[in-house]
Amino acid sequence: MTNRDELRTARRLSEAVLAVSDQLTVPEVLQTIVDTARELVGAEYAALGVPDDDGSFAEFVVAGVSDEMRAAIGPLPRQHGFLAVMLREPRAQRLADIRADPRFGWWPSAHPVLVAFLGVPVLSGEEILGALYLANKSGGFTDADEELVGVLAAHAAIALTHARLYARNRELTIAEERARIAHDLHDAVAQRLFGLRLTVQAAELLLDRDPAAVRERLAEVSTLAREAAEELHAAVLELRPAQLAEDGLPSVLRKQVQVLDRAYGGAGGPRLCYQEADPPVLPTGQQTVVLRVAQEALHNAVRHACARSISVSLTRHGETGAALEVADDGAGFDVAAVVRAGRSLGLRSLRERAHSVRGVATIRSTPGAGTVVRLEVPGGTG
Repeated sequence: MTNRDELRTARRLSEAVLAVSDQLTVPEVLQTIVDTARELVGAEYAALGVPDDDGSFAEFVVAGVSDEMRAAIGPLPRQHGFLAVMLREPRAQRLADIRADPRFGWWPSAHPVLVAFLGVPVLSGEEILGALYLANKSGGFTDADEELVGVLAAHAAIALTHARLYARNRELTIAEERARIAHDLHDAVAQRLFGLRLTVQAAELLLDRDPAAVRERLAEVSTLAREAAEELHAAVLELRPAQLAEDGLPSVLRKQVQVLDRAYGGAGGPRLCYQEADPPVLPTGQQTVVLRVAQEALHNAVRHACARSISVSLTRHGETGAALEVADDGAGFDVAAVVRAGRSLGLRSLRERAHSVRGVATIRSTPGAGTVVRLEVPGGTG
């Protein structure tokens, strides 16, 4: 290898490594790693697969395959043949001709013919997170190729591990928040029921002496009972899973904002409001992403913004898409400084959710001037 080749290899490896810590989504990081592996080892095709729990792949990123070829091949592959071998055995596989190996299975008729093969597992400790696959290098793959791809696989493992840790942390945060809201709403209902009991006792004392005053107390009883019922209804809405398919995104968002307004919008807390303007009916996948982004943005605004008001709006974007905005008038923050400090996991998660449905997410914030989170998603199939 010449000095120029070594420099080029080092530069491309550096770009792949930086992608892991940059503000890129996991699919973008994996695509960078796959492209880099294919280029540096001189393979015709490359792919990186991350398995799911249903015998298929949660992520399957490819390089060297055109969009037309991918469409002709069909849906994501199942975990069979050498795809499955790499997910069971934590060691590299290097073959002169994959078709001659007894573990080889088959591929769809439109699949390109693979000959020379190099597979490297993506490991986190002893756990196999996925695998890098490369095929069709003139003269076959070498020890140096295997070592180089191993470096890239290690950085793919870092990206996948970060994503997994973030998902687990977010699930824990949501669970804690739901428990806290349930506790707050329980206290609110208990206060109303206590007031209801006191009002009834007062009415009993006035029953013989002042019928008019009793009527006033009974009106208070009716109001307190209605408010207690509303609080209980709000608790049920918040603690049960969102029924997007049955209720629709606008209705679910409206109820979520109402619940948070009841829980937080008391003395000293922010007032929350929801508005919509001709929102389209989105496919389920897009609806779920919009709801999750709204929940995360609301959680951050309520807990950290020190805002007086928080607004949520859902409007039409383009012909069939939707735009979500969550805006607060709170403390705000310096977005660029957060990114530089490496504390932008939430920003990265927002972009990743948007990317998963071909959408665009932005955050505008200025210290002392509040924050606006905006998500734009297209319509179409979900």
